[in-house]
Order: sequence, then C-alpha cells, then structure tokens
Amino acid sequence: MQRYFVEKDAIKNPYIYITGDDCHHIGLVMRMKPGDKVYVSDQERSFVANIIEIKKELVTLEIVEELHEEKELPFSVTIAQGLVRREKMEEVIDYITELGASSYIPVVMSRSIVKVNLEQMEKKNARYAKIAKEAAEQSHRLKIMEVKNVTTWKNFLSSAKDYDLCLYAYEASPKDDSLKQLLRNKTYTNILVLVGPEGGISDKEVEDLKKNNFLPISLGPRILRTQVAPLYVMSALSYEWEAKE
Repeated sequence: MQRYFVEKDAIKNPYIYITGDDCHHIGLVMRMKPGDKVYVSDQERSFVANIIEIKKELVTLEIVEELHEEKELPFSVTIAQGLVRREKMEEVIDYITELGASSYIPVVMSRSIVKVNLEQMEKKNARYAKIAKEAAEQSHRLKIMEVKNVTTWKNFLSSAKDYDLCLYAYEASPKDDSLKQLLRNKTYTNILVLVGPEGGISDKEVEDLKKNNFLPISLGPRILRTQVAPLYVMSALSYEWEAKE
C-alpha cells in the first residue's frame, strides 16, 4: 500500500484529511477510489486508513487501525556533506532517507566547487524536502528526514556540541579507525558524520575537526565518491545495529 504523511492536526479520529499535492497523487497518479486503503503517518503515529471520499483539493479517509511500527534506527544519524552539485545532493538525500538518516546538512567547505546562491536556496530547499518526503513514503518510514539549510564551516563546527559522537570520513585514516570499532565500545543516541565534497577535506579543516572533538573513520581501502560515502556510512550503521540480531 502507498504511504502518505500528514500534519498532526489533519488527524481527527476517526477521520484523516489529506490536502495539497497528495490529493493529485491519490486521485490522478495512483487512480485510487473510495474503498482503497493506504498507510498514513504524522511522524509519530501511523495508521491503515480507508479512503471514503476523493475531491480535487481534499481526500477524506477513515482510520481502520493504528499500527505499532519499528521503522527507524535506534539512534539519530545526521549526515553532513561538503556542498556538492544539485544532482549529487538530490541523489544523496534520496538514498540516505531510505537508509534511515534523521537529517542532512550541506556544509560550505574550502574544496566545495558549488557557489551558494541565496536567492535560489528557497526553491532548492523546497525541492530537497519533497525528495526526502517521497523517499520516506517509498521506504515506508515513520518519519521524514529533515534537510537543513546550507551552513558555513564555522557554524557547522559549533553545532558539534549537540551530538554525542562526531565523526568525519577521511581517506588518510588508519583502517582500524572503523565505524564498527567505535560502535562496539559504547551506545550512542545522536551521531553526526561529515563527508567531504568532491575535492575532499583540506588539512586545515582536519585540524579544525580534531579541535572540535571529531573522530576520523575509515570507509575501507577504496576511495569512494562523495555521493557514495554517505550510503556506505548509513549501510554500515544499519547493518551493525539492525541486522546483528
């Protein structure tokens, strides 16, 4: 069944009301009809709901049952990435949402080749949020990954205090500095992982990271592209914590 996200105030037991672009998707893209069932989530609860009426601007559903799903990782993972081209960022946002990331932060770094155009950022942010929403629906997550605004290097470093484990993927890191080794020693609840842009992380940035209590990690013996490294990180975390049982 298809999954849709709604705001909390759209759920008025026993009814759920869907508005906006999802109305078009239900009626014209999926060609659903009254009697069809869908999953609906407000990012805290999820339900099976039965469509009872489809209008152009409003779809009304009736709750069939509340679900008790375990769809999210047992800890919060934020992927930060040196600012990259739009198509690469969209690819990363799509896939790490499916893999369970909680949030994504694009960071202006010294080797980022993309220039920030503040006038265009609002449109881009809306598109990135839509990509994350659709990926969360496709993968049947309970929550939508948050895509945060582009941040400066200085502001990014100052945000490290909000996490109980801060890491950066670094090709010069020894092979034994692995995610697996770190996760064996302690249970974390809020993890931040930085991946560099196409040109990697500069020596000056490495020094800044060390001063702010970031730990280097190896992603294996191969050099990964910037859009592949976040997928490796999320897959490794998922395997270590979700597949071990």
